[in-house]
Formats: sequence, structure tokens, C-alpha cells
Amino acid sequence: MRDHQSVVGIIFSKDRKKVLLLKRRDVPVWVLPGGGVENTESLEKAVLREVWEETGLQTRLVRKVGEYSPLNRLARHTHLYECEGLSGKLTTGEETREIQFFPLDQLPKLLPPPYPEWIKEAYQKLPLIKRSLTSVNYTNFCRFLIFHPILVIRFLLQRLGVPFNSK
Repeated sequence: MRDHQSVVGIIFSKDRKKVLLLKRRDVPVWVLPGGGVENTESLEKAVLREVWEETGLQTRLVRKVGEYSPLNRLARHTHLYECEGLSGKLTTGEETREIQFFPLDQLPKLLPPPYPEWIKEAYQKLPLIKRSLTSVNYTNFCRFLIFHPILVIRFLLQRLGVPFNSK
């Protein structure tokens, strides 16, 4: 992968009152669609590909929301893009267990950092954000470990490259 960078796409409903989230198969938590950037692709092509692979939607880029730098090994340098759905049907795949639009005031409880703040920042339509991923830290990781140990173990296995994908 290109310098261990990742991309994330956020899709709001037409009225901007809901956001599209997916529940992963490997670590079953709700997240925004996204993933790694392949060596030969641009960030823009990577986010469009990841959104399509994980949701079944063909999208177009609306704008780049932010660039987020990791503080530790729990995260990667991530580029967040707002996307708009053009065509396709919401479809689960190899990496996706469920896909659903959630009202912004009723996001799932199991929505790990930094997703809540990314949703808020994208919704606000701020100028391009460049900052550190402060919510992805060892304190939050330990808190998550205490309350959701199986999810953390699955996350660690996934980060180590161990396939953990229950269909």
C-alpha cells in the first residue's frame, strides 16, 4: 500500500439528515466505508473504489474534508472525502456485514473513534482540515479493550494481517 495511507468516504442522504455506515465483517463495528490506497492509484480513485467495493454504490467526489495524521500505530494517515451516490444498490460484500443510513442524531453506540468526529466535521462543511487523530489514542484503546475485548482482539488480528472474516 502507498505509504500506509488510507481513504474514507462519507455519504450523506440528499437532505443531509442521515449518514451511510457499514458494519464490518472482520471487526463488527459500524464505520464509514474506506480502506488502503494501492501503490498505483490516486487518493481520489482509491476512495471511489473502496466505497464501491464496500457498498455497491458508484459515487462522485464532492470535496476533500480532511487529512488526518496518526499519533501512534493504531491509525494511518487518512484522507476523508465527502462522496455523493450516483448509481447502484446498497450491497454487502466480502468486507461488509450490514449497510444502513443512520439519522445524525441516532448514530450507533458502537461507533469507534474517530468516526463520530469525522461525521461532525464533514457535516459542518469546514475548509480542508489538517490535524492529528487525537481520539485514536491508547487511553481510548484501553477503554475499548475493557468494554469490548473480543472486538479489540479482532482488530489486533486484522492489523497483524490475520484474516478474520466471519460470514
